[in-house]
Amino acid sequence: MELVVTSQGIVRCLYGEQIVLSALGTPLIERASRVEPTKEGAWCADLALIGGPTLGPYPMRSDALAAEVAWLRAHWLEAAEP
Repeated sequence: MELVVTSQGIVRCLYGEQIVLSALGTPLIERASRVEPTKEGAWCADLALIGGPTLGPYPMRSDALAAEVAWLRAHWLEAAEP
């Protein structure tokens, strides 16, 4: 689990249960995206909730989840500093 701490002391991460986030303070957990099936049975990762693109379609849900995490790391987590 990657934690990014901004110069303002704000901690950002992609949610996981590897650590208890409340140990760092009161967490504010917000959904960043949705991975949903298409009518054709493929999978897309929709990052519109944070102003991102829709990724896919992918043949497997695990592919869409991996693309979602990669995009979030590159464009949201690593861009944590305002």
